[in-house]
Amino acid sequence: MGTLYISLGITFAALVIVNISWIIINLYMFVVHGIESIVTGQTLIENIYYSTFVKWIILSDISWISVALLYAATRKNFRTDPEQFYLKKKSLIDKTTCVVIPAYNEELSIGHVVTDFLKQENVKHVLVIDNNSSDNTIDVAKKSGATVFKNEKNMGLGYSCAIGLKKSLEYDVGSVTLVESDGTFVADDLNKMMSYLDDGDMIVGTRVIQVLSEKGTQLGMIHVWGNYILAKLIQLKFFSLLHIGSVSLTDVGCIYRVIRKDSLEKIIGKFIDPDGLVTPNYEIALFLTIEALKQNLRLIEIPVIFKRRIGKSKIESQKKFNAIKIGFIFLWYILKS
Repeated sequence: MGTLYISLGITFAALVIVNISWIIINLYMFVVHGIESIVTGQTLIENIYYSTFVKWIILSDISWISVALLYAATRKNFRTDPEQFYLKKKSLIDKTTCVVIPAYNEELSIGHVVTDFLKQENVKHVLVIDNNSSDNTIDVAKKSGATVFKNEKNMGLGYSCAIGLKKSLEYDVGSVTLVESDGTFVADDLNKMMSYLDDGDMIVGTRVIQVLSEKGTQLGMIHVWGNYILAKLIQLKFFSLLHIGSVSLTDVGCIYRVIRKDSLEKIIGKFIDPDGLVTPNYEIALFLTIEALKQNLRLIEIPVIFKRRIGKSKIESQKKFNAIKIGFIFLWYILKS
């Protein structure tokens, strides 16, 4: 079924390009040679009708739709076990949480973020995983009340997240929270997210709700639409005919999430092995989401407030070229996972 999904995804992209290209070319030709077409008496509709290319395109489209419908039919009973994939209360007795914050040269924001979360009644510990910062990130984090772990060298965002999640399991809490250090998320959303832990295993934020987003964030149009399209590809990957998808997603790049500790223990071995880390870097949020779904964890996405970051982005994802490059990395990971 994985091969079929990959084939459908790749051929769909190819067909979209072919169909749009054919329409643009024909409209251009009609505009350029419009007068000639009128003189000869052959209209655009007739050109289309007699075109060999359009017949092959239509045949390809019909074939793809037929295979897609076959794929959908095989998913009629996909993830329909009421014990795993429908409403079932699993009360979380321990309401405390350990907040994990990966950081690299975030002295301007880290103090605010740590203090903001420590004010929340359910937050028992705040761990800052410093990625060998060259500024005062460590000192500011410690003064703000965080427990700091420093990487010996810059190992990337994914490494810091993985180390932090692993260390969080050593603490006596009921859940683990993962959040960025740049001040884009607010701690006030934590109680809202944790309220869903009786119904889900991993509660993920979505940043695409306009009325909850501050104007001027690093998420431009290309980011919002790219995240949305990739999120729907994941939804199709876990497609259930009865409910469109066994999960509903709109944002694949949001790190902000709360995970039940017992649920995190089920997936921690997927990105940390005895010999070291096998975690993706910028794709860490996507990786956690897909691994959770593959392990049949209950994943719920809810809207969260998203603000302008404090300081400069380290990966400069706001640049279109970087955004597109990361988007293709995300796409390939979704198709092959």
